[in-house]
Amino acid sequence: MYLILLFIRVVITIHSLTIINKYDYCALDNALIEEIKSYKNITTKIMNDIINTDLGPNMYKKYTEFIDKFGARPSGTEVLEQSIDYMVNLTIDAGIKDVATEEVEVPHWVRGFESVQMLEPRVKKIAVLGLGPSISTPNEGITADLVVVRSFNDLDKLPDEDVQGKIVLFDEVYTNYGDTVVYRVKSASKAAKKGAVASLIRSVTPFSLYTPHTGYQHYEKDVPKIPTAAITVEDAALLRRLYEQKQKIVLNIKMFSTYDRKKSRNTIIDFKGSKFPNKYVIVSGHIDSWDVGQGAMDDGGGMMISWFVPVVLKHFQLRPKRTLRAILWTSEEAGLVGAAAYLERHINELDKINFIMESDEGTFKPLGLDVGGSKTAQCIIAEILKLFPTIDKMTKSGSPGSDIVLFIKKGIPGASLLNENDKYFWFHHTEADTMEVQKMEDVVRCAAFWTAISYVIADLSVDIPRQ
Repeated sequence: MYLILLFIRVVITIHSLTIINKYDYCALDNALIEEIKSYKNITTKIMNDIINTDLGPNMYKKYTEFIDKFGARPSGTEVLEQSIDYMVNLTIDAGIKDVATEEVEVPHWVRGFESVQMLEPRVKKIAVLGLGPSISTPNEGITADLVVVRSFNDLDKLPDEDVQGKIVLFDEVYTNYGDTVVYRVKSASKAAKKGAVASLIRSVTPFSLYTPHTGYQHYEKDVPKIPTAAITVEDAALLRRLYEQKQKIVLNIKMFSTYDRKKSRNTIIDFKGSKFPNKYVIVSGHIDSWDVGQGAMDDGGGMMISWFVPVVLKHFQLRPKRTLRAILWTSEEAGLVGAAAYLERHINELDKINFIMESDEGTFKPLGLDVGGSKTAQCIIAEILKLFPTIDKMTKSGSPGSDIVLFIKKGIPGASLLNENDKYFWFHHTEADTMEVQKMEDVVRCAAFWTAISYVIADLSVDIPRQ
């Protein structure tokens, strides 16, 4: 299981995305192309009805009320379970009775008191957020000299005696999330192997207003566990300057937390298909969040637009040939735990999944889809995207999304929402993840696009081919 957790989100390597502007390699059957074109009127109507009537704003109102009511929803907490119950009841109230939950055992890490204090060469408070599930420090904290490195390679070059008994700060340079997040995931064990007593990382973000970013980290087996946390970009830069000036830097770190296991649930909502009810097109987002911020952007918006798809299609009385299944994943932030549990529980039913979709990088202005799957699958999705002027961009990272990567690696074709999220990692895993980050018109357009394109995929006469 933890081999999967080690690479949480690392597969989303933004620089590797290839934008498909030409479809020269596509050789779709003319009949299929004409069939896809025939959906133009219905997709336009779905989009217009959601955007230009009360449907979209009412969905956004429910989204706002959900975030305001529950706020942060960390894995294993009672507030997360209450939010799951709330979405189940909201689904039933919308007229869909085919809703169920599946129990999942999840990590439950609770952040306590945290502080980092620079004692030398001067006294300064350092803003900090522990990386879950970091262990605690002793009650008196850890006081030690600081070593600053840019990379794992820089650390490896240091003699062990230069690191033993010290705190290591990884002042890594942000290039893109996929490449840089490995420092959050691996830094503690990398430093511990060299004898460090604690590790810190520069927050994984391209921009900072003195905001630390939390996130998941992984302890390697048979490596000593040491406390680990993120500090701000600004403080990391300060500490590096002092270190390069050959000044002696002494820090005191205090971190207290608890860790156990709890029960949570994936939520499954089905709008049964008219012709192939045992075949599924899945739309999804995760309902849990980190314990800082409100989980509005990550991933309240993606969860809500996925919930909305079966609800609004039932409202339209527009039933596709295949079942449209919305899944609200639990415990994604703790390492794709809900998705892994679903995969294990349904491992003998994967042939029933025709296509799987996920929105988990904000619900900003929609641009298109990032697609994983065979060339033919990509060609079909590219053809469908032609139905959506201005939302027709397609990229092919090979590993779109976070939770759904587990399914795509099994050969199931899928896609994640591509949206104008150039500022997403400014707010990611911080107190700044609030409703104010996004705009209602963008979220509504995402919901309209998500609904319309998933309907077409679920209603096509042909299945999306696998690898």
